[in-house]
Formats: sequence, C-alpha cells, structure tokens
Amino acid sequence: MENSQKKIRRALDYFSAPQLLMVGFASVILTGAVILMLPISVREGATVSFIDALFTSTSAVCVTGLIAIDTADHFTVFGRAVVAALIQIGGLGVTCVGVSLILAAGRKIDFHTRKLIKESWNIDSYQGLVKLVKQVLKLTFAFEVVGAVLSFLVFSQDYSFWDAWGISIFHSIAAFNNSGFDILGNLQNLIPYSDSILLNLVTAGLIICGGIGFLVILDIKKKKRFKKLTLHSKVVITMSIVLILVGTILLKSTENITWLQAFFHSVSARTAGFSTTPLGEFTNAGLFVLVILMFIGASPGSTGGGIKTSTFFVLITVFRGIVKNQPFGAFKRRISNQVIMQAFNVVFLSLMVVVIGTLLLCVTAPECTFIQILFEVTSAFGTVGLSTGITPYLNSISKFILILIMFIGRLGAMTVATMIANKKPRTAVYSVEDISIG
Repeated sequence: MENSQKKIRRALDYFSAPQLLMVGFASVILTGAVILMLPISVREGATVSFIDALFTSTSAVCVTGLIAIDTADHFTVFGRAVVAALIQIGGLGVTCVGVSLILAAGRKIDFHTRKLIKESWNIDSYQGLVKLVKQVLKLTFAFEVVGAVLSFLVFSQDYSFWDAWGISIFHSIAAFNNSGFDILGNLQNLIPYSDSILLNLVTAGLIICGGIGFLVILDIKKKKRFKKLTLHSKVVITMSIVLILVGTILLKSTENITWLQAFFHSVSARTAGFSTTPLGEFTNAGLFVLVILMFIGASPGSTGGGIKTSTFFVLITVFRGIVKNQPFGAFKRRISNQVIMQAFNVVFLSLMVVVIGTLLLCVTAPECTFIQILFEVTSAFGTVGLSTGITPYLNSISKFILILIMFIGRLGAMTVATMIANKKPRTAVYSVEDISIG
C-alpha cells in the first residue's frame, strides 16, 4: 500500500498542476461519454454515436451547454442524471469534487491536492483551502436547492409532480453552473417560458451568482459593505453590472424583443447559454453583441468561462491610463505590471483560439455563414452554449473541433499554453532595442 502511494506521489511530482488538471477533466469527459453510450442511458428508439456522446460529455463537464443531440429526446432519466452529475463536477471543478470525496472518507488532504486546488481556483495562498472547499460546497447546495424550489413553482404548472421536480433540479444545477442544458425536449430551450417573469429572474439570478465566483460571494458574505471588499470583488461586481446593463440596452436596440428578453440574454450570454428567443432569428448586429459578451465571459473562480470580467477591466484601465497619462489602477489601488501582462497574454491567446477555430470551421463547414461559425466557436470557447442552431447538423470533424475548443475554454487558454510550454525560463538577458509601433 505504501509503495503504491509513493508511486502515485512520484507521478504527481512529475506532472505540473495544469497537466494534472487537464488529465482530470479529460478522464471525467471520457468516462462520461462511455456511460452516456450505455443502453441504460439511451432512450428506446434513439441512437447516440460516440462523437455525439463525447460532445455531450465535453459540453457538460466544460459547463458549456452546446448540444449535438437533444438531451431530453435521446437520453433516459438515468442518462439525464449523468449529464447533471457531469455539469456539477465541471462547475465545481474536478479537484473540488475529489477533495470533497476525500473529506467524506475521513482522510487528510496532502500538499499535492492543495496545490491543485490553488491552481484550479487561481488562489495566491495555501491557507484555508480545505475550509474554502467546504464553504463552496455549502454555497452550491444552498443556491441550487433554492433555485430548484423556485423553478418548481413554474414547471409544476405544465408537468406532473415528479417530472416537474426532475426538470427543476436539473435546471437549477445547469443554471448555477452556467451550463445551458435543458431537458424540455425538441431543442426548445426556455423559449416556451420567455414571458415567465419568475423563471427568467430565478434563472438569471442563479447565473449571476454562479458567474461572479465563489470567492466574491464569500467576500460579500463576510464584509457586507462594498467599501470593505477586496479589489477583486469590487472589479467583478462593477464589471458584471456594467456588462449586464450595456448588453441589455444593445440587445434591445438591435432586436425586436422585450426588455425582459434583452436582460435575460445579456446575462445568459456571459457563459450560461440559456435562450428564451430563437437566436437563428437574430440580426447580425444582435449576434455580434452576444459574441462580444460571450468572449468576455464570467469572473475568475466561477463556474463560467471567457477571458473573464477582471481581464477586460484591466484592459480598459490600461487604455484609460495611457490616454490620460496616469498610473494604471482603480478604487484607489494600483494594478501591478505582472497582472497587466497576464491580462494581455490571456486576451491574445484567447483571440488566437477563436480565430483558428473559426478558420477551421469555415473549411470543414462551408455550408454555414461566417457569423454563424464565429458565434458557435466563441460560444464553445466561452463555455456558453448559446447556438444559432447549426451544431446538431455539423459533421464529425467540425464537432471534434468544437470539442477541443470547449476543452481549452474550460481549462483556460493561459493554462493550456503553460501546460504545453512547461519550460524553465531563460537566464540570459539581451540588450534593449526599440521598434516602430503604429
């Protein structure tokens, strides 16, 4: 037993934290795909190919919501429960789920596991990590229970008692984890409930709470007042409110939809993926607004993807500082050069993923328009799940490209780049020489 533990520790020492995270997510995705292909998971008369099972599993674990096949029409109650479990694992993170199982077994958390927690949630300190995991689990359970109960009040009007509970629990898990899966069938998403104020507000509330990040929620719970919050929390809250308001106004201006629908899509576009209006009927202007929101995404340490609200805030702060010739900072705090450099790296790498993915899909799916392809690729990278409706009709190669993009989007472009490079920095220092810019 001791020898096997030593071998495991040596293996953990050999791989970097990003590599272990990648292996963890990939393992869960492959396991989920196999389970979704079992007869117990597939409805009678339905057919689920390996690429569609892999796509569904990847979309669930990466909390995206893009679908190659309709979840309700192809999977049994067991299969849908598996999808819900994969969404929960993906939202909390493989590391967090693993830690919760270790704690449930009454075992101690070693240094390697703490390192993975720190890496996956981008935390600076090793202190209080186990306590943080417990708090995250309690918060998640509380939000999802409240969301399920409130959703039941709406779904119970159209479904039987047990069906309504099943849909409500699945919907609450998907909403809080910012994954746009639904089990209403016929690829209708939440369109039948576009006028339901309660369901719209409950879903939007779950999305916002899941998207601002666990650290921000805990900071608000502890300090209560905005002035006492950390700089990170202030940035996340401010940017979330601004993006929701701006997105709502732009969508209402470009589309013939209600204010409620504009608000809902402004919230959902930043990684949730639920829709109350057919996006195939949106104008190019409206779709482009959604593309921008999807690319920005949610906040660090949350269940969402994208470049993150804090990254976008840093870019705005730097641009404002350059124009006004002032130090880069906000809320009476200066932003370090290291954070600025990291923000620009994240944006550049993310743009490269979207550009290359769009180019590849233009080649493999020439029947689709450019805006449809750009929308689908950005949705996959931002782990959003919104779709113009082309994904189910793509060929296997195009679906596999989207699978890779979703995987990169969930791990983060910076994490993937670090994992691939994994080289020691050069010690040589070269002389400086200027080049012309602009």
